[in-house]
Amino acid sequence: MRVFIAGATGAIGLPLARALCTRGDQVIGMTRAGKSVDRLRELGVEVSYADAFDAKSVLQAIEKAKPDVVIDQLTSLPANPVEIIKWLPNDTRLRRDGGANLLSAAKAAGVGRYIIQSRGFYLDAADGQLADETAKLRVDAPNNIGNSARATAEYEDQVLATSSLDGVVLRYGFFYGPGTWYRPDGAIADMVRNRESAVIGAGNGVWSFVHIDDAVAATVSALTDEPGVYNIVDDNPLPVAQWLPAFARWVDAEEPPRMSVEDALKTIGEEAVYYHTRLTGASNTRAKAQLAFAPRPLLWAQKSPAIRR
Repeated sequence: MRVFIAGATGAIGLPLARALCTRGDQVIGMTRAGKSVDRLRELGVEVSYADAFDAKSVLQAIEKAKPDVVIDQLTSLPANPVEIIKWLPNDTRLRRDGGANLLSAAKAAGVGRYIIQSRGFYLDAADGQLADETAKLRVDAPNNIGNSARATAEYEDQVLATSSLDGVVLRYGFFYGPGTWYRPDGAIADMVRNRESAVIGAGNGVWSFVHIDDAVAATVSALTDEPGVYNIVDDNPLPVAQWLPAFARWVDAEEPPRMSVEDALKTIGEEAVYYHTRLTGASNTRAKAQLAFAPRPLLWAQKSPAIRR
């Protein structure tokens, strides 16, 4: 199978390319020039240079690659997670404009299947419940989060409404593991050790994580299984007040401090408060049934009580 990965050097793009090359697929990785290109070549990936914002170059890249499947893993995220809210507009533009160029090119080139990275942590559900695949994204969220959710929701709708190809939407949870922020030597661990990360308010926002290798496995299954929407999250959705202290223990750090909503609004911003108090966990039932998805338990919180399903 010929697989075209846009964003092939990202947190999931690179391990996905490795997995596909290992199983014998022909992988074409779209990227811009940089140090990470050599990492693709080492895997045996055919490198395709294209700027996602240049519709003509994207079309030329896909027409040359002649892929069976296009996978959009385009993201624009900072090395330092403190800057995530500031970077979200760039990521939103990449999702909206870059994604539109990629989808248009895939349709023009007659690609059979199109898979996109979506957000399993922007889903809306009632308190105490988990969001399934019918859940809407949180388009009413404040500021940059709301803009991101709206762009993502529109992109999902466009992919699923395209009758000429099989559209697959993978709503990943927060990535953790090798190459991500959430690992013992990662950026979030450094923040926790430096006591730069606090539980805001009640910390009742529920987060769904997924190990990067489990996300890769689900994406590989999505190459051939039933199209549609899937929540790619683990079995341990937990509120911030539970998972963050457990994460601190996992990386041998002190218990995170607490911060009031009022102080957080003054010093960090409305988006941070939203993440800590409003997010909803997601259910992975469909992915388990259709993709044979078998995620590992959340490594730092295996003894924490799960949210009611």
